Amino acid sequence: MTEFDVIIIGAGSVGVPTALATAKTGLKTLVLDSLPSVAQGDNKHAIGGIRATHSLKSKIWLCQRSIEIFASWKELYEDDIWWEQGGYCFLAFTNEHEQILKNTVRQQKEYGLNIDYVNADKIKELVPGINNDNLLGGTYSPEDGNSSPLLALHAFYRKSREFGAEYNFSEEVIDITTKDKKITGVKTNKAEYKAQTIINATGAHAKDIGNMINIDLPVFPESHEAGITEPVKKFFSTMVIDIKPATDEKFGNSKNYYFYQNKEGKIIFCLTPEPNIPGIDRRETSSFLPQITKRMVNLLPRLKNIKIRRTWRGLYPMTPDGNPIIGKIDNIEGYINAVGMCGQGFMLGPGLGELLSRVITEKLSLKDQEMLKELAHGRDNHKIEDLK
Repeated sequence: MTEFDVIIIGAGSVGVPTALATAKTGLKTLVLDSLPSVAQGDNKHAIGGIRATHSLKSKIWLCQRSIEIFASWKELYEDDIWWEQGGYCFLAFTNEHEQILKNTVRQQKEYGLNIDYVNADKIKELVPGINNDNLLGGTYSPEDGNSSPLLALHAFYRKSREFGAEYNFSEEVIDITTKDKKITGVKTNKAEYKAQTIINATGAHAKDIGNMINIDLPVFPESHEAGITEPVKKFFSTMVIDIKPATDEKFGNSKNYYFYQNKEGKIIFCLTPEPNIPGIDRRETSSFLPQITKRMVNLLPRLKNIKIRRTWRGLYPMTPDGNPIIGKIDNIEGYINAVGMCGQGFMLGPGLGELLSRVITEKLSLKDQEMLKELAHGRDNHKIEDLK
């Protein structure tokens, strides 16, 4: 029976950068995934936005580190992962939303984030041609950006293998073995492996893995749809987020929606439905395009003649407070959570992977301990993420 220092369950947005970090540290690492290759779960459904503009300090700090990793990757390793530092822009069209964003900015600045509330004229510079009816202003965080989820994950995967990480695909974990409340390994549909540390990084299926050791994980998947257009000449770089809700009696209501133009000139967009759509159904709906195109063309009329290439639907593993569940648990030694990313696994993954490596090697800083306390399993879910 093969023995590893750490076994990571899930080869996606969190599992792969975690394997990169643990293997780089010198830990003998195995990644198991039931799918046939890397990034075949919901990483390939991500639209690629990467922001540190959260309201929870732990997520801000993790994503700031992630941004450093994304931004330096090409220089360090010569892989082009389509990183672009175009910033994020949250729009305010009502006094209520303006006040929410201004309050959030004050808090974010306290945690070291480079962000400002800017007026409508600045927004018009960032998003040329925007419909400025009732536009009051918005936030702008210039260090945020975007990258290709598939290019980035495959780059992290190749580099992690260079550092010694091993991957077994098309292999489903069917049990986690323990002795005296300590992790001893895992059983799959093909083999058994020994390890003293197991990381659950299974996204929408995190609850199933937790159940194997009688851990109740409050992770509940829901689906969101996204799409991409044909390429057109680049005319904006920032991620645009319209946080006002919309009522649509024919095609259904929606909350926020967001979009940006990638390095190829294609516009990638996503919408949050109202009410949420629980479950693991990834089939596209007939209502998504009428919902989002109406909103996007109203906001940015110059989009009206651009052709849409395709749409898709992915899963957000949600938690009650919109924040991840990270770290060790009290009753099983050697088990570590990296679950409940709420659709933000791609942006959290690189920074989170390094944190988890420090958890295993017991090299935690005071800042690390503060983050882990804020994201611990069993926490009081009272601090709702404002910008989830």
